[in-house]
Amino acid sequence: MSSAKFGTRFRKRRLAAAACVAAAVTAAAACSSGGSSTGASGSSTSSSSDTGTVTVAVVSNPLVTGQMIPLTESVFEKENPGITVKFATYTEGDLRAAIEKDVSTHSNSFNAVMIGPYEAPLFAKNDWLVDLTKQYIASDPSYDASDLLPAVAKALSYNSDLYAAPFYGESSMLYYNKTLLAAAGITMPEHPTWTQVAAAAAKLNKPGSEAGICLRGLAGWGDNMASLDTVINTYGGEWYNTSWAAQLNSPADTAAINFYVNLVKTDGESGASNDSFNQLLTLYGQGKCAMWYDSTVAATSLATTYPSVYANTGYAFAPVDKTTSSGWLWSWSLGIPQGVSDQGAAWKWISWATSKQYDSLVASKYGWAAVPPGSRTSLYSNPNYLKAAAPFANITLQSIDGTDPDHPTVNPVPYVGVQYVDIPQFETLGMTVGQQIAGAIAGTESVSQAISAAQSEASAYTPSELSGSN
Repeated sequence: MSSAKFGTRFRKRRLAAAACVAAAVTAAAACSSGGSSTGASGSSTSSSSDTGTVTVAVVSNPLVTGQMIPLTESVFEKENPGITVKFATYTEGDLRAAIEKDVSTHSNSFNAVMIGPYEAPLFAKNDWLVDLTKQYIASDPSYDASDLLPAVAKALSYNSDLYAAPFYGESSMLYYNKTLLAAAGITMPEHPTWTQVAAAAAKLNKPGSEAGICLRGLAGWGDNMASLDTVINTYGGEWYNTSWAAQLNSPADTAAINFYVNLVKTDGESGASNDSFNQLLTLYGQGKCAMWYDSTVAATSLATTYPSVYANTGYAFAPVDKTTSSGWLWSWSLGIPQGVSDQGAAWKWISWATSKQYDSLVASKYGWAAVPPGSRTSLYSNPNYLKAAAPFANITLQSIDGTDPDHPTVNPVPYVGVQYVDIPQFETLGMTVGQQIAGAIAGTESVSQAISAAQSEASAYTPSELSGSN
């Protein structure tokens, strides 16, 4: 797929949204390791040298800001005095906008970027990323790419080559406060249905003190739509049918969207339209959510940041309706844009941050329960990790292994992806639909209005545009 095939409407709308974000790259990186401002690399010449400056765009979450950034400064840079690493941190939505604009226009502001299974194959197809397998991994057996979890490695590959190295991997699962459920006489099965979860939320909800359940409401394809898409899938819905006809107003999609929005509004946290992962981690950690459906990686942060709540937390697989599983698949991973300078230094840092040795370093500094999960098979045979992460390690691994991005829905669909659709238009479309859902959650529009608007947006592209055949 050439850059032109991103589509005129997609390009204009996406770049307009991204322009303001990307303009802040220099300012954002002022808080980076080393304390100096980022600035653009100013060069499109690649380098195989293992020295230089690596400017990396990353998501702002605990495993990055609380571990990766300080360990890079205190350990990696001291061990590699010829390399300086600078970080520009963003929320999920802003990160995607900044990176998409930077790599698609070859602005070269970043020597390394934090992306996931949605971006890696699409960017690789456009020749926007360095082929890590051919350029580095094939000649670096110490990296041990064979140790990467197969589901995660496949999701980050294009034509069987890896284009982004996983920092951590995740699926989704249900967290619940064991004491609150026991007091309410509720026993949560290991594989609950959404009907069971909704009934429990209604019984547990205490407006003003404890939400029956906390769910993502913030607009964004990686925010509220990540959770909602898993509900749509298990309800038998989909974004498009095999003819690329939009299905967001189908009976199955309508039922799923109504269920999710009404569950949040009735028994969820107040102000949910402003909440995504970081906000909900805080709410659950403060004991303000009886249940929480979100990323499996949250268990790692609960264990290290909210130990008393962690000790009282139970775990269940992602709730289902018509399917046997419905967890998403994601990995925050690191890639190198084509044409940037200091690529050798970038790979040296990336290979360090995604290595087995990094896991051991984190364990020595923060404990084994704090190790970034879901990327390496060896972690799940490490007795130290299995002991420290016993409550959540197995369910995390099973949830990741149980995903099937090639067949995410009840019916056949022409796209890949559990909580996203692997088309370039989804970068804009997912955000737009997410805004409609957030509006319905906030009460600024009805669910039927949100669905109608979402269907209109999804129908704005022709089948040839969506399939990439134009």
